[in-house]
Amino acid sequence: MTTRITALFALALLLLAPAARAELRIEITQGVSEAVPIAVVPFGYGGDGRPPLDIAAVVDSDLASSGRFAPMDRRDMVTRPTRPDEVRLEDWRLLKTDIVVIGEVRPADDGRYDIEFHVFDVFRGEPLMGFSLRAAAGNLRGAGHRIADMIFERLTGVPGVFSTRIAYVTVDQVDGRNRYRLWLADADGARQTAIAESPEPIMSPAWAPDGKRIAYVSFESGVSRVFVQEVATGRREVVSGRPGINSAPAWSPDGRRLALVLGGVDGNLDIHVVELGSGQVRRLTRHPAIDTEPAWAPDGRSLYFTSDRAGGPQVYRVGLDGDAPRRVTFEGSYNARPRVSPDGEQLAVVHNDRGNFRIAVFDLRRGGVRVLSDGRQDESPSFAPNGSMIIYATREGARGVLAATSTDGRVRQRIATTEGDVREPVWSPYPQ
Repeated sequence: MTTRITALFALALLLLAPAARAELRIEITQGVSEAVPIAVVPFGYGGDGRPPLDIAAVVDSDLASSGRFAPMDRRDMVTRPTRPDEVRLEDWRLLKTDIVVIGEVRPADDGRYDIEFHVFDVFRGEPLMGFSLRAAAGNLRGAGHRIADMIFERLTGVPGVFSTRIAYVTVDQVDGRNRYRLWLADADGARQTAIAESPEPIMSPAWAPDGKRIAYVSFESGVSRVFVQEVATGRREVVSGRPGINSAPAWSPDGRRLALVLGGVDGNLDIHVVELGSGQVRRLTRHPAIDTEPAWAPDGRSLYFTSDRAGGPQVYRVGLDGDAPRRVTFEGSYNARPRVSPDGEQLAVVHNDRGNFRIAVFDLRRGGVRVLSDGRQDESPSFAPNGSMIIYATREGARGVLAATSTDGRVRQRIATTEGDVREPVWSPYPQ
């Protein structure tokens, strides 16, 4: 039965496709037509030699990657001010730039760096914001992301997500055998770190709400087990290793529970909730159909999940109060892998669009569905913590790559790799 693909879809893809490690690089494939012209001037440096990192380049790249800003090429800058009293707005007005960002980096006495930046509205002829922060040498890139976040929010009214991270899975060939790795990276693909690896499949990474832990499924012992791992220390523990299937972990909003898909030796899959403190397990669904891919509602009182109980994969919602599951999606013959927006008003799914599996969002309050991607085999949607973007996996030829789209469909990104196969992305919450 074709609907049984739903439960093991991600695992099948991992098993079939070899890959190699590759750096991630964001490419804008579609931006808003009215992208704001902005000039991020190279920051001045108050120390000897060159600064350890070009922070302005990080800010420039972040803002460009949003698709909502069009940064000026440095070669076109006729002046390069670093202090507010050096800014001549009439120069930038002639260059048809709406926004100018300047800054300085100075070594501090404690070995860290003081960073000061200012933002000017050229059109209105006035300063918009100024801020200073201190960062360790090893976190200057993080400081650049934070600056980009502040500028993005000041100019758009929406919190930026450049300081967040993504997790994803790759499959490398090592000595002729598959090597599965779970990676963490900045939202722009930089600072990649592998936090788990195995010759057997690793799948279904899920960030804890505090951003300090990740749950995932590993087959390293020959059977599926769900682990929770601390990002900073690497310490991990098995939270579910029951006979049969243990899969699809999803954190509750309070971080105290995990929704899991468990199936005994008979293979029937149902949604369960595990209390992490006590280990107590509660079964939420009891149906001979496949119930899988749980996702919590933001209020923590209900779960969305995929089920084929109506004859094809559709999304249902079940409350923790014992009410019977009710169907949520009706448009189309296939809707699976639900993920809920941070505000609880949209549901991202893998949707069958004229024979193609694409990312779509359902409006849970007003109804209606919008198809956002244009691939043939798109999967694993994950909302950014501000709800404005969705990252997902897609296919490019014979290999998997990552892509992202804004929830209004106006901005699209391809998160490119030079080689290899990348899949199962998940966007982190805001850092705490």
